[in-house]
Amino acid sequence: MKSPLALLRRLAPAAAALSGALVAAPALAGTIDMSQMQDVARMVSLGGSCNRCELSGRDLSGATFTGASFTNATLVGATLRGAELIGSNFAGSDFSRADLRGAEMTGANFTNAAFTSANLTGAEATGANLISAVFQDANLSSAELNGANFNRAILTRAKFNSSEMFGVTLANVRAVGADFSNAEINASNLSNGVFDNASFRNASLDSARLTGGSFERANFSGASLRRTDLRGADLSSARGLNQEQVREACGDGSTRLPEGLTVRTCGGASIRVIRTPPAPPAPPAPAVPPRQRNLVIASGN
Repeated sequence: MKSPLALLRRLAPAAAALSGALVAAPALAGTIDMSQMQDVARMVSLGGSCNRCELSGRDLSGATFTGASFTNATLVGATLRGAELIGSNFAGSDFSRADLRGAEMTGANFTNAAFTSANLTGAEATGANLISAVFQDANLSSAELNGANFNRAILTRAKFNSSEMFGVTLANVRAVGADFSNAEINASNLSNGVFDNASFRNASLDSARLTGGSFERANFSGASLRRTDLRGADLSSARGLNQEQVREACGDGSTRLPEGLTVRTCGGASIRVIRTPPAPPAPPAPAVPPRQRNLVIASGN
């Protein structure tokens, strides 16, 4: 196989998505037909624009995509293990069956992208835009997804077990049969989502919003629901729920729970905690002089 530098020189007349190559190589601007490249070495940095690129089956392990535009690209079955896709635009791209284990996707845009059956184990997608993306049968186990936006995403049978999902938007998703066991989903928004047959075993949903969601036969065994908002949620056939869990959550008249369970009403008023400095100690009381005792001696006649 020719060196990456030789390949870049060969493809220079059609330069496209490469904004840089080897560390010592000059940056290339413009557009490039990446279909001619069989593999991309780990030290290659991809930038610029390569929309609708055909990269299916390519070895992009460890490659760096920084501020690049790869919208509607095809990366079916591509290997992106350990790659950095930071701040890049992959809207509408197809990552089906791609290997993204350990990939860093922080702040990238994947709106309407497809990750069907992709492997994203251990990936970091903090703050990523995943609106309307398809993750059917994808594996996101042990991923860092804090602050990611999955609004309207398809998460059917996706695996999120042991993932960090603080402040994640999971509103309006379809997550039938998804696995969230042992995941940290604290302060996340699951409102109006379909989570039928999903597993939340031993998951932490503290301060999360489940409002208006459907949880038919979802498993909540061992899940933490401290300050969780259940208003309008349908948990009537949920499994593993007990009164101790529900007691720590809140709901309203439209909350549906398994028979025998009750939930307190969510209070609308917030609680203000006013911290005041401790009062200074009172001055010591003035000393009281000892009381005089008058000794009366009675004399006999």
